[in-house]
Amino acid sequence: MVDLLYFAWVREMIGVESERLAQPAAVTTVAALLDWLATRSPGHAAALADRTRIRVAVDQRFATPDTPLAGAREIAIFPPVTGG
Repeated sequence: MVDLLYFAWVREMIGVESERLAQPAAVTTVAALLDWLATRSPGHAAALADRTRIRVAVDQRFATPDTPLAGAREIAIFPPVTGG
């Protein structure tokens, strides 16, 4: 099981702030997770459609699409952070 946390407009589009899920065995990377999540609901699909607008952290460390998920306990999905 992994805890998924959604922030900002990603949370608004998906409609929940978090989920606890057991991803399929074939979902072994961040990219595969995002692909799988996009099939869960129209809100997931809309929020995850443009991957250039998404950032991911695995166990509170920034991740890339090829970051492995083995042993991950928490995955955060959020828009790029801006500010000054």
